[in-house]
Amino acid sequence: MNTIKNAQVAIVTGASRGIGAAVAQRLAKDGFAVAVNYASSSTEADALVAELTAAGTKAIAVKADVANADDVRRMFEITEQQLGKVDVLVNNAGVLKTLPLADTSDALYDQTFGINVRGTFNTLREAAARMNNGGRIVNFSSTTLALNMPGYAIYNGTKAAVEAFTHVFAKELRGRDITVNAVAPGPIATSLFLDGKTEEQIQTFAKMPPLQRLGQPDDIASVVSFLAGPDAGWVNGQVLRANGGVA
Repeated sequence: MNTIKNAQVAIVTGASRGIGAAVAQRLAKDGFAVAVNYASSSTEADALVAELTAAGTKAIAVKADVANADDVRRMFEITEQQLGKVDVLVNNAGVLKTLPLADTSDALYDQTFGINVRGTFNTLREAAARMNNGGRIVNFSSTTLALNMPGYAIYNGTKAAVEAFTHVFAKELRGRDITVNAVAPGPIATSLFLDGKTEEQIQTFAKMPPLQRLGQPDDIASVVSFLAGPDAGWVNGQVLRANGGVA
């Protein structure tokens, strides 16, 4: 397959819906060719790619389980073959289920750490070998890490690991002119947050920030756009808490 050369190429993991889809749309608007990664939502990923392509963006859908190192390697290879070498990696893929630590099964623990931590580890390791110098890496943490709410122990543990990766990996890429940062959203109105919550719980979260609303996917996409763009060239190894002032 012929390689299509672009000025900049971005991979967004977990990009078929929610925040990931908003990030893919924003980066496309910013001029990136975009690889839309998905694990199972092929219909949604294909629809997003069709939307981006219709708007003049070079985009592809790439199925890969980020928790699987071989899948991640293939994701980078396919992106390189069809779009070009990667300039921006956005580690958005994640899973969240709130349960007290004592009630958490081995399977849920393994799934949450597998996607949120091993998934980030796999993509960072691959990016170190394959990304263009001068690139941008944006990981996803969460403001829940600062709130210490009951039920979030396992999820928070995964995001603490992601923040640790971010701080250290930024220093390990010394000499490459690659920045590594993380975004830590507050409550965002996506299915990841809304599923399993009562209307009362949702309204409680909406009232927590001084801005008195839930965040929207575009709120976070704007922050990712900044960190992935030229204006954030001096921001490195940081965690940006985009949460409306909730913490």
